[in-house]
Amino acid sequence: MNLSLYLLTVLIWGTTWIALKLQLGVVAIAVSIVYRFALAALVLFVLLLVTRKLQVMNRRGHLICLAQGVCLFCINFMCFLHASQWIPSGLVAVVFSTATLWNALNARVFFGQKIARNVLLGGGLGLLGLGLLFWPELVGHSASPQTLLGLGLALLGTLCFSAGNMLSSLQQKAGLKPLSTNAWGMAYGAAMLSIYCLFQGIPFEMEWNTRYIGSLLYLVIPGSVIGFTAYLTLVGRMGPERAAYCTVLFPVVALNVSAFVEGYQWTTPALAGLVLVMLGNVLVFRKPKPLAVASSGKLA
Repeated sequence: MNLSLYLLTVLIWGTTWIALKLQLGVVAIAVSIVYRFALAALVLFVLLLVTRKLQVMNRRGHLICLAQGVCLFCINFMCFLHASQWIPSGLVAVVFSTATLWNALNARVFFGQKIARNVLLGGGLGLLGLGLLFWPELVGHSASPQTLLGLGLALLGTLCFSAGNMLSSLQQKAGLKPLSTNAWGMAYGAAMLSIYCLFQGIPFEMEWNTRYIGSLLYLVIPGSVIGFTAYLTLVGRMGPERAAYCTVLFPVVALNVSAFVEGYQWTTPALAGLVLVMLGNVLVFRKPKPLAVASSGKLA
């Protein structure tokens, strides 16, 4: 069962990046995000109400859900979709995989957790790998300010995602389960973006074709509802550290899909960079070996 959930999470979240790119077109980026998370929130609320698992939250819980919605289901997706206009979706997924590193740093800043040596080493490998992945575009004929802008937006989106993780951690420490907080967070995120669209005069258009509707439904049901459910089930069964190994494989799936759909060209530096990013993530999640303790109580 665990293996099936693991593979399901990797395949779904490793392919949502190309679905995000397919959303680009007639419908404004902000409106596409509103459609996705408004529908996903509706589905989650229906499921939680039918199963009677929707938790009641106080004012503090709702305020944190609001902040979580802005970070997880609003700003970061705005950054990712805008970044996909200038860099391949597979590379956006690789940048996103560095969320593990940012989570470690943010946990240090906000919760005072010590950063282990393996995290620092993994972070260095990850940054080196990103440099190799983007090296052909930065030094080749395709190098442009838009490439750097796309990279910057992808990194900003990842930072917002990490901030949302910290807020979710606060909620779980208060006894609130992720399914309920995600439902409210998605609803708040969609509401905030709707207000933004109204103030900016962005029309709520709809692109009635197979490409847009199909990608939207994929992002709503598999990408948001099933993907989060499968991942959170893994967290409960395997623990958060082992479950988080899913993120190491996302770029492998995403870049291969990008190569098939978008014509992304693999190069030797890019392959080496991908390996370094994956090794960096593995090091981040590697548990340090405990020191053996002798029967006398002294360190062996």
